[in-house]
Amino acid sequence: MQGNEPQVNMARYITIAVDIATRIVRGEYRLGQKIFGRSTLAGKYNVSPETIRRALTLLQERGIVDVMPGIGVVVKSDRAAREYLADYNQKRILLEIQERLEVLLKERERLNHEIDRLTNQLLDYTFKMAGRLQKLEEVTVPHNSPLLGNSLSEAGFRARTGATVLSIYRNGHEIVSPEANTSLKEGDVLLVVGTRESAEMVRQMITGEVIYYQKDDQNPDYPQGQPS
Repeated sequence: MQGNEPQVNMARYITIAVDIATRIVRGEYRLGQKIFGRSTLAGKYNVSPETIRRALTLLQERGIVDVMPGIGVVVKSDRAAREYLADYNQKRILLEIQERLEVLLKERERLNHEIDRLTNQLLDYTFKMAGRLQKLEEVTVPHNSPLLGNSLSEAGFRARTGATVLSIYRNGHEIVSPEANTSLKEGDVLLVVGTRESAEMVRQMITGEVIYYQKDDQNPDYPQGQPS
């Protein structure tokens, strides 16, 4: 049906019908005036006679023109032309919205694929780097720690584990960035930063779960203690 076309912006015969209706509304074609014949219109718009026939049929169905055999195309109603243009513009706007929405939906799909790809890449990288990520951990010095009375430098946290003691909580007070000669006491809570492995090694050294070494002038790497 020519009067119920879905592709307002695409069909050539529709744009020709709109152009003729627009000229009628503007007064270029007056009521009762004979418009050019089909052959002349086909040449004017550089289309086939069949395309012109479809355009005129559409205008005739809307009551805008009369197509009279032997006479030609005669303007019938400028009011009908206005109504047709109003309908056309509404359809055109709806189609433009629909086309724009389709473009945006395709773009959203592309972005979703890209987001999924980057998310998977991030998760894979994070998993691979998990062992190298720095973490904060609190380690409490127990009453039987082999490191009691030893200083941080003597314990060798930094040198042996790569971990750093950021602060020591002692009796309700915080020792921020403790000096290397700060001695460890029972109940001290050490805030340590390092990898999972280094933080765990610090905990094991403090609790005596692994051998720790005390540097001295005579034997810098002599085992000082180990778990029983």
